[in-house]
Amino acid sequence: MESIMVIISIVISFGITAALGFIVIPYLRKLKFGQTILEIGPSWHKSKQGTPNMGGIMFIIGIIASFIITAVIYHFSVGSLEGVYTNPVQQNAKSDLVLLIAGLCLALGCGIVGFLDDFIKIKKKQNEGLSAKQKTAGQLLVTFGYILTLWLSHNTTWTIPFIGTVNFEKSVFSGVIFWLVSLFIIYGAVNSVNLTDGIDGLCSSVTATAAIAFIVCGSLLNFAGLEILAGALLGGVLGFLCWNWNPAKTFMGDTGSLFLGGMIAALGYAIKCPILLLPIGIVYVCETMSDVIQIGYFKLTHGKRVFKMAPIHHHFEMCGWKEKKICVIFSLVNAIGCAVGVALLAFGY
Repeated sequence: MESIMVIISIVISFGITAALGFIVIPYLRKLKFGQTILEIGPSWHKSKQGTPNMGGIMFIIGIIASFIITAVIYHFSVGSLEGVYTNPVQQNAKSDLVLLIAGLCLALGCGIVGFLDDFIKIKKKQNEGLSAKQKTAGQLLVTFGYILTLWLSHNTTWTIPFIGTVNFEKSVFSGVIFWLVSLFIIYGAVNSVNLTDGIDGLCSSVTATAAIAFIVCGSLLNFAGLEILAGALLGGVLGFLCWNWNPAKTFMGDTGSLFLGGMIAALGYAIKCPILLLPIGIVYVCETMSDVIQIGYFKLTHGKRVFKMAPIHHHFEMCGWKEKKICVIFSLVNAIGCAVGVALLAFGY
């Protein structure tokens, strides 16, 4: 029955997102909500100037609507959306529904920060929206609220593959570690996904592989709610790809990429093993590290570069790779990382 519900979740999310393209994109064009292309970007990106931005609104609506509809159907036809864990410590944690609802709120909060950033850019007709401090403050505020929710609901138990279970409520020291590490993980994950949104279809296609991995993780944990939420995510990004595949008819903007970042982070916490975000989001990690390495090396060497351009997908663009090729190769690489992450969960839990 769970597999049927996952399919329903995927289909509803895909259908709503894809259908909204016929309404949202013309409306964005009417409002002249077009993307402003950076001068420092690849020269051929200039042809994308004016492409409707903030298209991420489409899959935000599709994902949330799909999850609510499918969860209600599942609740009344089957039963609990919660997970069934073999670890007794995890079974004592409060409702897993908190993880799902708080996760959606985290993603939505990040999406609102992205929306404000996009809206300011569009109004100013330039590629500068919120300042770095404002954007960081907004994300940290939303992240703080999410972590506080986890703490108050006692969702503070992690399982580290092949090591065991860690309960962060045992002492003040472990509690501080939980807060600091969680702030780092969530903020890092959200912005890593944001960095991956640089060419047509890349963030959506990579996120699709991560969503599939979380569906499998939910199945392994017998966590129906997680499967449904990950299914909604998969359907949403696939529906958006109908409009975002090269040549893109719309861009997701920070509205969409920050929302997806929040979703990925929340799903990592929903499986109670956020360390698996590293392999499951290996492309996100590489995108971020390429940026860090480029900036660090540039400053240390007073102008030299490791990559032709960062994040790394732009490096491959400058090497002559087509955008579609980058999407396919990066998605395959992330799929391999996802397989590693699922294997760690299956055999090391």
